[in-house]
Amino acid sequence: MKHIHFDPEPDGFYGAYWPCQGADCAVIAMLGDDPEDHMARSAVKWLLGQGVSVLTMSPAKKDYSHHNYPLERVEAAIAWLTAHGNRKVGIAGASTTGTLALTAASYFPALTLTIAMTASDFVWQGFAQGDRDGCKEWPIPGESLFSYRGKPLPYMPFCYQHPQYWQVFVAEGKRTGDRMNSRKIFDDSEAAHPLQEEEMIPVERIQGKLLLVGAEDDTLWDAARYIRRMEKRLSEKPHSCSVEAAVYAHGTHFVFPEGMLKTMLPVGSGLFVKWAFPAARKYPKECRETRLDVERRVCRALTEWKGEK
Repeated sequence: MKHIHFDPEPDGFYGAYWPCQGADCAVIAMLGDDPEDHMARSAVKWLLGQGVSVLTMSPAKKDYSHHNYPLERVEAAIAWLTAHGNRKVGIAGASTTGTLALTAASYFPALTLTIAMTASDFVWQGFAQGDRDGCKEWPIPGESLFSYRGKPLPYMPFCYQHPQYWQVFVAEGKRTGDRMNSRKIFDDSEAAHPLQEEEMIPVERIQGKLLLVGAEDDTLWDAARYIRRMEKRLSEKPHSCSVEAAVYAHGTHFVFPEGMLKTMLPVGSGLFVKWAFPAARKYPKECRETRLDVERRVCRALTEWKGEK
């Protein structure tokens, strides 16, 4: 697939643009450790099939770390897309980038479609990934997930810092059988530091269509509770966005559209999810039904969004 590559200098963001012939709408998709890796390309292929151009983004080359990620990068990407023939711009993310999608959409009204899968409703402490003292991930003191105009956004600090943060993650994985289980870190941190209003994402400022997706059996964090809190917040505050929230009993943290997951993992996509999450091994049929329903919702949201003037 032909694409255009961007670097923070001089372009203002790190990403890649994948045009869809004849399309006048584009989605900023933040999936994968790099805008040109296999996961990102798979998401691009699926989204192109839905008739939209795609701009993939990540913090840096093959890097999923998020600490003081400048929201100005999303702002610059929106400006570029708008200047290059896109009538509408949307944003989509999952997990940490689902939180980024929500945050960016609350800052930039030009984003008129927001798809947030397994996102949190608050900003948390920034983290890095790599290899440090035998740990593969660690929080960074004094840094937020995101920044804007040179200032870190207010955030919930983790109650576990380096190296205890990673030690708790590993211990929980062994205790539960989940290869990815950080729920205790988030639950304990929120208990130790009750969330403040300035740390919450002002989802009521989001424009256009907002699609929230999560599952009760998510073991990275309590995505279902976060979605319900956002629904409650929106019920109490004036807003103009059209909200669709889907919380499933089963689906794990991988609530991708089924077709997108199959594109990412053409052989054994279900096996990978089962390998990562015991809940997927116990409820394979239900998890697949969740992903199929997520696909229907995302496709419908994209179709309606493209058709609106």
